[in-house]
Amino acid sequence: MNTVTRPRILVVGAGFAGVECVRRLERKLNTDEADVTLVTPFSYQLYLPLLPQVASGVLTPQSIAVSLRRSSKYRTRIIPGGAIGVDIKAKVCVIRTINDEIVNEPYDYIVLSPGSITRTFDIPGLTDHAFGMKTLAEAAYIRDHVITQLDLADASDDPAEKASRLQFVVVGGGYAGTETAACLQKLTHAAVKRYPRIDPGLIKWHLIDIAPKLMPELGDKLGKSAQEILTRRGIDISLGVSIAKAGPEEVTFTDGRVVPTRTLIWTAGVVASPLIATLGAETIRGRLAVTADMNLPGHDGVFALGDSGAVPDEAKGEDGAICPPTAQHAMRQGKVVADNVIATLRNQPMKPYVHKDLGLVVDLGGKDAVSKPLGIELRGLPAQVVARGYHWSALRTNVAKVRVATNWTLNALAGDDFVRTGFQARKPATLKDFEYTDSYLSPEQVRDQVEGAATKEP
Repeated sequence: MNTVTRPRILVVGAGFAGVECVRRLERKLNTDEADVTLVTPFSYQLYLPLLPQVASGVLTPQSIAVSLRRSSKYRTRIIPGGAIGVDIKAKVCVIRTINDEIVNEPYDYIVLSPGSITRTFDIPGLTDHAFGMKTLAEAAYIRDHVITQLDLADASDDPAEKASRLQFVVVGGGYAGTETAACLQKLTHAAVKRYPRIDPGLIKWHLIDIAPKLMPELGDKLGKSAQEILTRRGIDISLGVSIAKAGPEEVTFTDGRVVPTRTLIWTAGVVASPLIATLGAETIRGRLAVTADMNLPGHDGVFALGDSGAVPDEAKGEDGAICPPTAQHAMRQGKVVADNVIATLRNQPMKPYVHKDLGLVVDLGGKDAVSKPLGIELRGLPAQVVARGYHWSALRTNVAKVRVATNWTLNALAGDDFVRTGFQARKPATLKDFEYTDSYLSPEQVRDQVEGAATKEP
């Protein structure tokens, strides 16, 4: 008896791009037209731009983690685990499940949106002593860690220990680093009032970046405005400077300064997931070189987008222009790639991705913000209204919107709290402990895994 199987669509990653793709596939595909599977280590979509507000306690972790299992109407099968290799010739994705089993998942169409990881450099001590700001666990952990430093400094009678615990270094003058430094500085500034044994003057925040400007994408005027706001708050900003080496109790800058600190937060950019390297395909700055319809040339049924696909920016009309890896592009690319997968299924023409950037928003905490919606430069409260309005509207569910709005309102009315939840253990967890970058296979290992499994089949 012959059995007919439906085409298998595999989506890798539950970020902005992956979730938008899955939801559109569910809405537009007939129930008997294809099977949709989503591979993700965590069954929630994380709203990354608001992570600094989780780290500072303005928002609770749950408020920006939108569950993928809330609704019973979705028919996508979710595989809890991480994709660690793809064999595009055999059309097999190798997955390490959450119970540490290695399984081969065959597909007919694959959408690669595994996101990105923190970009690091070969700096002595960096991965052993720095914290990242890329995952929900890291944001929650950093909040605990910062409050712990205040508690330990308050309990110590050693001036040198106090100095190292009350200095904080953030590396990276982009959006993540600037917002992280701004939000956490407000937290410590408010918290120190509850510690009568700590001199507020001892608390120092350092924001450093090797680039000559802070957030250059904002333009000279807004970037300068953001820098003035942070400087006025007491944050020491050093540009053209990076880290030479990092230790457990001090950090050495490339200009020779040695800063005693127990807190080094590294936000100096991101790179595409190591999964992309397992394909053995052409890349542009680590992202798969795809066409404007997000298809990998020479491989029908393979699509890449978001942080993982170097999607040509058709709206700019410039040769070689690539869409930046931002949330607004990823969400819109997810919808277009879903349409293109469906078009391929139905033997219809695909359409290119075209989107004009809507602008940028930077929330510096409280009433401080700088925004550039549609090219209009805003500062202060108007910019804050635009920034939070944009983030609020981009949240995918009404439940998430209510939670975030409630958190913002409570924080505005009642101020910060300084509760330590207990993540900070005796052995600190650092950047290398959260992102599992050593889990991925090489292209040769992927091929061996796929071929080995094939030989075992009866």
